[in-house]
Amino acid sequence: MISENKVVTLNYILRDGNSQGMVIESTYEGSAMEFIYGIDQMIPRFEERIAGLSDGDHFAFSIESKEAYGETNPQAIVDLDINLFRVHDRIDYDVIKVNNSVPMQDTHGNRLDGLVLEVSDTNVKMDFNHPLAGKDLFFEGEILSVREATAEEMSHGHVHGQGHHHGGGGCGCSTEGGHGHGHGHHHHEEEYEDSCGCGSGCGCN
Repeated sequence: MISENKVVTLNYILRDGNSQGMVIESTYEGSAMEFIYGIDQMIPRFEERIAGLSDGDHFAFSIESKEAYGETNPQAIVDLDINLFRVHDRIDYDVIKVNNSVPMQDTHGNRLDGLVLEVSDTNVKMDFNHPLAGKDLFFEGEILSVREATAEEMSHGHVHGQGHHHGGGGCGCSTEGGHGHGHGHHHHEEEYEDSCGCGSGCGCN
């Protein structure tokens, strides 16, 4: 049964909004997801909803945006100096195309994935909100197995073994405190202003 410090293996389908929404991601098309329950790897509300389930149990539930990846933060939309994207004395316009996701890093070395919104002669407008910010999420799937985490897994903070999947676009992974797997991080407004707002603190990663 799912409880603290158990390794959970599950398959899920993540939809936008409700059970009839667009599919955002599905582990059924690849490898199942494995994680250690109760160590802040997942959205807290996701863990609450699967608590107590066992091998073979199915689940289906919604999570409102405020309990998932939060609402869209206008402070996370910033204008950056286009010269930040200069490589070997030229601007790489193949990278800064509208709708491209560009890996960046702030002055503290934190990774920030930014979506290119607009490109002008002098600036690039980028959105550093999580791709799922502002979205209500609907998860459905099944628990494949539940077991005790080993001492080594608890020490390292992740599941050991081959072929485990840590998620991509959705998967309920938490982004608080930099624990996201393949996701952007939630940042405070002042962090955007200090690191990216003037365009001098961010660079291509």
